[in-house]
Amino acid sequence: MKGKGKTKKTGRGTLRHYMKAHWQLYAMIIPPVVMLLIFSYAPMYGLLMAFKNYRVIDGVWGSPWAAHFGMDNFIRFFENYNFLESLRNTLVISLYTLVVNTPCSIILALSLNYAKNVKFKKFVQMVTYSPYFISTIVFVGILNSIFDVRVGAIGSFVYNHFGLNVLGTPGLFSSVYVWSGVWQTVGYGAIIYIAALAGVDMEQHEAAIIDGATLLQRIRYVDLPAIMPTAVIMLILETGRILNMGYEKILAMQNQNNLSMSEVIPTYAYKVSLVSSFPDYSYATAIGLFQSAVGLIMILLSNAIAKKMTGDGFI
Repeated sequence: MKGKGKTKKTGRGTLRHYMKAHWQLYAMIIPPVVMLLIFSYAPMYGLLMAFKNYRVIDGVWGSPWAAHFGMDNFIRFFENYNFLESLRNTLVISLYTLVVNTPCSIILALSLNYAKNVKFKKFVQMVTYSPYFISTIVFVGILNSIFDVRVGAIGSFVYNHFGLNVLGTPGLFSSVYVWSGVWQTVGYGAIIYIAALAGVDMEQHEAAIIDGATLLQRIRYVDLPAIMPTAVIMLILETGRILNMGYEKILAMQNQNNLSMSEVIPTYAYKVSLVSSFPDYSYATAIGLFQSAVGLIMILLSNAIAKKMTGDGFI
């Protein structure tokens, strides 16, 4: 018993001594932890609004609880005529983005990895990475200019030859949104995979060349297995954002013609909370909480599938 007591005391003493010896490192942790507590965890008490009939004058704690044991706002959302349409649009756009973004980033990374001309490689990297820094509103303004039916380089051609208004056709909205997103983010995504490819042992490539492997075979049997753990983690992170997409770009691209395919859950929540003449904050909070819950479930499912198929997972 004495031995155990001494061991515990020694352990605590060792930890205290370590913290005292490396206090600078712990001091560096304090600011981000404080910011995380203040701006991320403290506002989480606002989730109570989803279960209440929030009134500004009463505050979060003073507002009365919603009917049906606090679930009235969720029931209203599930019974709303916009629910299935907005959920469908959200899933279609998000899954479309997920299926397209990751392969495009990997293909660009592999292409740049095998580029012989260093200057050309850096030029392509810069050109594909630059759009990532364009603000959403400016980016949508560029899209409107390109696809304008009167003066747009692509929009006028498509309208004159096929009679289609690209930005006003509901069936084309998801494709315009997703592929314009690829243009904006593919360079950023490729950088992560280029970094992973830099860690591939060159001896494996040399051995493959000696064995007579072609370029495609080297990519398949050497490069892809090497970047697979990174790809799995990136895919899981992207899955977590499936239902939590930002509404700014969609809202900026939205018009009366494409509303049937562009109304997603975030834009609907925005309209009932901030734009409405009688904003319903409790209802909007319930919608946001529903998004987060489904996003968490999809992360856990994608992680379980990834572990079963590749042995790699995020959690």
